[in-house]
Amino acid sequence: MTDWRISVDPQRCLGSGSCAAAAPGHFSLVGDRATATGTLVAPDDAVIEAAELCPVEAIQVHDAGTGDQLAPPPDNNG
Repeated sequence: MTDWRISVDPQRCLGSGSCAAAAPGHFSLVGDRATATGTLVAPDDAVIEAAELCPVEAIQVHDAGTGDQLAPPPDNNG
């Protein structure tokens, strides 16, 4: 299984802390914004949960090998 790539958009992040609570090994709050503790991580369901809990979808998780977006689910309405 390939690693996952985590990104946090600092312009969208509201600093709710839900990601740090769901996956404390992968996210932390720095000032009033979340940051990923690493950009490439081994697959971990807590990372997906954190991305899905983000109230403004500031977190994206992609498969590092394929580039496929894993979370939040891609918008299929377009």
